[in-house]
Amino acid sequence: MIFMRILLQLSVLLVQGSWRGVEPSPTDEGALRASHGDHGEPGHKEPHKDSYSTFASEFLESRYLSDDGYPFPTAPPVDPFARIKVTDCGVTKGCIRYGKPGCDAETCDYFMSYRRIGTDVEFEMSADTDGWVAVGFSSDKKMGGDDVMGCVHDDNGRVRIHHFYNVGQWAKEIKRNPARDEEGVFENNRVTCRFKRPLYVPREETLVDLHLSWYYLFAWGPAIQGSITRHDNDAPPVSDHMISIYKYEDIFMPSTAYQTFSSPFCLLLIVALTFYLLMGSP
Repeated sequence: MIFMRILLQLSVLLVQGSWRGVEPSPTDEGALRASHGDHGEPGHKEPHKDSYSTFASEFLESRYLSDDGYPFPTAPPVDPFARIKVTDCGVTKGCIRYGKPGCDAETCDYFMSYRRIGTDVEFEMSADTDGWVAVGFSSDKKMGGDDVMGCVHDDNGRVRIHHFYNVGQWAKEIKRNPARDEEGVFENNRVTCRFKRPLYVPREETLVDLHLSWYYLFAWGPAIQGSITRHDNDAPPVSDHMISIYKYEDIFMPSTAYQTFSSPFCLLLIVALTFYLLMGSP
């Protein structure tokens, strides 16, 4: 009878051990705390404190650590500025390039693109400058009385979008800025930006309606403490025809250095000189 009672108690102990696991002895537990502390951290010998900070740390550990004790993987970093795609020019957006033949958004003296997105127009601009790059919407081919959007690189390294109004040869900043979803970057000595502005706006002096066609003025230049100064070109380039936001064109405009060699007279002179050299003198 006594033997059966002992067997029964042993069975109960085995069942409890299978559910609760093997508990360390007081000696082993003391040695473990002496070497690793209450939380398993080497050198930590302070007793467990029942405080809000302790609760918060334990909650964060249980919230952001996996079952194996390793942090959950974080999302890869997002590119702060997506590069401008020139392969879309003339297809899903309109582009204007000014500079060397075959240049793109990273090598042209000036680059601008536009495309419709719902009730907005998205613009991308880039120029070989450390100051500012801008586009103006004009009813003629001259500066003065023009709605201008500019991306300005300030002294803190940021590129901000500003709204200007040309008064003669001088650009006055307008507080009412229609730009949104703006982003910009300055790298490789280039100012590059992207922003949206509404397609339809109430017509007023300093803000034009983009659903109408306009001549586009292109300008860029240095900036001082986030304020624009005179543009680099004495005669900034301008589109040779009015541009419609509904027609995606891919327009190339040779810079001054390449306009000389592309003129008809210069080409005729080169052909004549080549013919003379090949035929030789009489």
